[in-house]
Amino acid sequence: MNQNPYEIFQKECPELAARFNDLIEAQKALTGLDAKTKQLINIAIQTANRNPRGVEMHSMMAKNEGATREEIVGAVVLNLHHSGFAKVIECLPAAIDGFEGKI
Repeated sequence: MNQNPYEIFQKECPELAARFNDLIEAQKALTGLDAKTKQLINIAIQTANRNPRGVEMHSMMAKNEGATREEIVGAVVLNLHHSGFAKVIECLPAAIDGFEGKI
């Protein structure tokens, strides 16, 4: 069974993880974008960084904020002309798994 990397980070580095969580909460509190839009942007960023695990997690969070499957897929494929086909193909299955709760 694969352990959740974020849980390992929290266990191994509790003080650093707590401060990182504070940063995340500060970012969530920024005004100007709603929570769903922030998650869709995170999906696009994670795809550009070729991070399927991040795409999967943010897809789940985006769905919880009301994003549709089409919006989540759109956030991934938006990278096609920016970051390349390989990143999109690598991250698209993770986006669908996150949306469908297959984490």
